[in-house]
Amino acid sequence: MHDNQITPRINFISLLAYERPQAVAWVNGGVDYPRISGLVKFYQTSYGGILVEAELFNLPNVDREGASDFYAMHIHETGNCSDYYMGTGGHYNPKNTLHPEHAGDLMPLLANQGYAYGVFYDKRFTIPDITGRAVIIHLNPDDFTTQPAGNSGERIACGVIKKVF
Repeated sequence: MHDNQITPRINFISLLAYERPQAVAWVNGGVDYPRISGLVKFYQTSYGGILVEAELFNLPNVDREGASDFYAMHIHETGNCSDYYMGTGGHYNPKNTLHPEHAGDLMPLLANQGYAYGVFYDKRFTIPDITGRAVIIHLNPDDFTTQPAGNSGERIACGVIKKVF
């Protein structure tokens, strides 16, 4: 491969820099974690999948100097962020697969002193599939083994995925 060939990465960089996402979720912490906030963006790609960009602030390790922790991030069934986010139901899992093969099982967030930023590509859902569902941030990392949800712990932040017009 020559250095000047277009790769998906080059297209993804352009997408993030110059295009609007097709859907977003404004994520906020609840009663126990009111400082958490952030935005998860969903971009349709020319490769048939979705580019997911997440930026979160004030995750629980924000006050520990030099802290570095993982937090699970999932798409849940419904966009009902009430009742300590239990209204969101389980992971979005249209094919009824075992964890971590749910369409809603996303890459973990790595936060450094409360700030996390990540981008990844996913072909397991479309924008219409996830619109109206919720992005949930969990207190612990996903172990990618335990059923049904990876032993990721308490739901600490929630945002409803909305289509961008």
